[in-house]
Amino acid sequence: MPVTQSTSVQVDVYFDLICPWCWIGKTHLDTARRLLAEHQPDVQVAVRWHSVQLIPQTPPQGWPYQAFYEHRLGGPDAVRARRAQVQAAAARAGLTIQHERIAVFPNTWRAHRLLAFAAQQHPDRYEALLNDLLEAYFVQGLDIGDPQVLTALAQAHDVDSSKAEAVDAPPVWSLPGGASGVPLFVFNQREAVSGAQPPEVLLTAMQACLQTPL
Repeated sequence: MPVTQSTSVQVDVYFDLICPWCWIGKTHLDTARRLLAEHQPDVQVAVRWHSVQLIPQTPPQGWPYQAFYEHRLGGPDAVRARRAQVQAAAARAGLTIQHERIAVFPNTWRAHRLLAFAAQQHPDRYEALLNDLLEAYFVQGLDIGDPQVLTALAQAHDVDSSKAEAVDAPPVWSLPGGASGVPLFVFNQREAVSGAQPPEVLLTAMQACLQTPL
């Protein structure tokens, strides 16, 4: 069977803003995209971002961060162990997560609504805004469920957050069938990679998608 080299890859990314693995996974995807561009500059990579609110029952004002994770993981020792694991993975991605600065475990609905508005009205600013939301939470320790915080972040990208409030509901998707968590990367709607996998794994998945049988 003859094979032709495709020149495009579509990546669907399922994520939530309170998930450190999503930030790590996005960073690895950014690296994989750069590597692909270096080796195959003619290939176009289109990324579609899908909001997944992992804990929608979080109240609008959020929960105390430390108490939430102690309850969720089973106590302070379990929290310390999980954070060490996350910090090690973040370091490998060139990131630093400042857990000690985070006071509030936020409800991410407003932030996802802001991103939905940006996707509709300012698609060229979407990823920069997404990056800033993740950094605001994981590095600065800001409450990204707070409308004032979101307004300031939006203004930095010339996005009118008041107009975002007119969006009835952000497009918050459920995960595809069989998926159990985020981040989830789906390549050309057929090959899925789950978790914050290294850039090489994501690069290999994209390169595999470029081989399309006629």
